Amino acid sequence: MNFDPTYFFWIFLIIIALQPVIRKKLLENARIKLIAEIEKQRNSRVILLVHRQETMSFLGFPVMRYIDIHDSEEVLRAIHLTDDETPIDLVVHTPGGLAIAATQIARALSKHKGKVTVFVPHYAMSGGTLIALSADEIVMCEHAVLGPLDPQLGQYSAVSLLSVLQKKPINEIDDSTLVLADQAEKAIRQMKEIIVEILSRKHPEVKAKEIAEKLVSGMWTHDYPISAEKAKELGLPVNTNMPKEILLLMNLYPQPVKQSVEYIPVRRTGKIQ
Repeated sequence: MNFDPTYFFWIFLIIIALQPVIRKKLLENARIKLIAEIEKQRNSRVILLVHRQETMSFLGFPVMRYIDIHDSEEVLRAIHLTDDETPIDLVVHTPGGLAIAATQIARALSKHKGKVTVFVPHYAMSGGTLIALSADEIVMCEHAVLGPLDPQLGQYSAVSLLSVLQKKPINEIDDSTLVLADQAEKAIRQMKEIIVEILSRKHPEVKAKEIAEKLVSGMWTHDYPISAEKAKELGLPVNTNMPKEILLLMNLYPQPVKQSVEYIPVRRTGKIQ
C-alpha cells in the first residue's frame, strides 16, 4: 500500500492549527469548574473581569484589552441573573477603560442588596478602582494596587489642563486649550459626583466626598499605585485576606507563552537538596 507523504504533512498542519483551540477549550473548562467550586464554597455568584494579554489564534499575537461596553453588558447580565440577597464576588484585573462602562458596573454593584466583594489579585487601575469602590469589601493581595480616578482627556490629565488657566494669562492661551480646559472642568466634576453617589450607599456623605476629592484632585499621577495600606488610609474597606482559590483561578488566565519572567512554580523552604 502506497502512502502519500503530503498526507502526513497536512495532518501535521491541522494538528498544529488546532492546538490553540484545544488549549483554549481546556482552559475554559478548567475555569468553569473552579468558578463553580468557589461559588459552592462561598455560596455566591462569582464574576471575573480580567484583562491581560492573551494568545490570539495560532499566530500568537498578544492582545491587550480594556473595560468596554461589552464588558459592562456581560457583568450587568450576570448581576441580573443573581438573586438580590445572593452575595457577589467580582475578581478584577484590569488597567482601566471606558468611564461609562466602569460607571455602569459600579452603579449596578452598589445597588445590589447582597454583599459585594471585589478581589484584586494584582491591579485594578482607573475604571477598575471605580468598580472596586462599589464593594462592601475589597480584598487585595499584599502587593496589589488600585489607582487614582482623575479623568483623562486624550493624552492630557484634566487636572493638568485646568492648571494651565492658573499659570498663564487667558489671552496667551489658544482656543483649543480653552475648550479642553472647559471639558476638563466638567469631567472632574462629573467623576466626583459619580464617586460620591457610589460611596454614599456605604459611607457617610462627608467621607464619600473626602475620598472622591483625594482620588480625583490630581495629587497623584494617573498611574500612581495605591497600595492596600494607602487604600485603608483613604477609608476604603480593604483587607489582604486573599483566598488561595482566587489566585488559582488567575493562573487559568495565562500570559502569552513567550514571556520575560521564568521560575519553577513550587514553594521553596529551607535548603535545596
